[in-house]
Amino acid sequence: MMASGTLVSRALGFAKVVLITVAVGSITTVADVFELANTLPNLIYVLVAGGIFNAVLVPQIIKASKASDDGGADYISRLVTLAVLALLGVTAVVVLLAGPIVRIMGTGWTDAQLSLGVTFALFTFPQIFFYGLYTVVGQVLNARGAFGWYMWAPVVNNVVAIAALLVFIQQFGAYAEAPHTLENWSLAKTFWLAAMATAGVVTQALVLFWPLRRLGLRLRPKLGWRGIGLSTAARLAGWTLATGIIANLAFLALTKVAAIPTGDRADYLALDPPQQIAGVTALNHASMLYSLPHGVIGLSIATVLFNRMAAASADGDRDGMVASLSSSLRITAVATVFATVALIVYAGPLGMVFSGGVPSAGAVVGQVVVVIAIGAPFMSSSFMLGRAFYAQEDARTPFLVQIGVALFTVACALLIASLLPSDLIVFAVAGCYAAQNVLSTLLYHLVLVRRIGDYGLARILDSHARILAASLLAGAVGAVVLFLLDGYDPRGFPWTNQLTALATLAVGGTAMGVAYLGALRLCRVQELDGFVRPLLARLGR
Repeated sequence: MMASGTLVSRALGFAKVVLITVAVGSITTVADVFELANTLPNLIYVLVAGGIFNAVLVPQIIKASKASDDGGADYISRLVTLAVLALLGVTAVVVLLAGPIVRIMGTGWTDAQLSLGVTFALFTFPQIFFYGLYTVVGQVLNARGAFGWYMWAPVVNNVVAIAALLVFIQQFGAYAEAPHTLENWSLAKTFWLAAMATAGVVTQALVLFWPLRRLGLRLRPKLGWRGIGLSTAARLAGWTLATGIIANLAFLALTKVAAIPTGDRADYLALDPPQQIAGVTALNHASMLYSLPHGVIGLSIATVLFNRMAAASADGDRDGMVASLSSSLRITAVATVFATVALIVYAGPLGMVFSGGVPSAGAVVGQVVVVIAIGAPFMSSSFMLGRAFYAQEDARTPFLVQIGVALFTVACALLIASLLPSDLIVFAVAGCYAAQNVLSTLLYHLVLVRRIGDYGLARILDSHARILAASLLAGAVGAVVLFLLDGYDPRGFPWTNQLTALATLAVGGTAMGVAYLGALRLCRVQELDGFVRPLLARLGR
């Protein structure tokens, strides 16, 4: 149920992103400025609060629900009230600082670019509060076993945003027909692009209050937090907040570096012939693609199994916790390893889909996808290994691991900014994205082995090797199909327009998926049954 909700949401999210490229282009100044302003609220929210809400709330709510006669209603009400007040304060401060934040992130931007960035930010920064509200209410639902709503709520967000983008295109025209530039931008365009993006996030948060009422918890705003057992949550929150700050400051450093090409784009377009260079928009499109398997499969599995690991840890059941961790790592690989190979094989058509209809822009986006794709399996493995520590109410270890990863990331950001020309910066940042996931997985593994001993590593590696072999066989089939469709010729069928690129992905993806199922059977991958059993059971019903 969770994966299906996430899959629908991601599909609509892709449609939304494609419409944004149709509206304002892909490798353009307006697209990069909007992308930065629309991305910063989520980054800032995760920086100051996201880790706390995701990792700390669930174990505390589960414990309160078991220990209280009221099902934890009083405790949860006070916890949620505290979280909402904190979110309001953070959001107000960030909105007031919109100008300085955009100027810090927009390295080398012109005054016109900075002015538009601040305008966008004033419309998008209130999203911080509603991202937090969505997460808080969603984690209450998750802790009570109502998993589906949290994953389906973003569907509403995307529907609102898609409707607004269709109005934008109808009112002001597509970028390919009527380029939208800094000179011809208007407040009406800002409303339909930026303000309605925030309206979608607002709707995503508010829709969760309906299933919350159905739980019968009778939550009410409640002040007063003394003597209700918040000391454990506060201790965990401190470490988790520090972890989030370290991780996301490093990530913001990379985002700041990725914004450098936007200020230099005019110089590259003035060359003979003009040269397209990747910016923040191209990087985020590639990042969205490589994080898809984690968001659809890895996060869904991890959310359920995190509850199991937390319950097993609370009962002192080491074997139960290890079994849940091993199972999640193996089953998730069925999707994430295959996705890595598929992203590399079909990077060109994928780039073309998010190109705004410009083949040269599609080629650049596709090249970024190839670089970043290798990190897809490690994103999920790192996330799940980290959750093993949070399940044991240990937030200190993830903080220490994140310090190591952050030092590596900041060092990469400094080297990239100082040594590389603008046309190579985003590719290097994409490589750093992948490398930091690999590094965090290795660090978590080393610490976890010292903590609990072997957690079935030999079986996990054996499964991954079999899954990789099956994925490579399927990738060979996908490459042949792409060759037959003339995908390696820049004038070939996939490069005609966005619709032909989608058709290529549909045909090639189907062939590759069918080949993968056969290859999994050939390689005797036992985890396939665990991966498809819930889906088959639901389809059967």
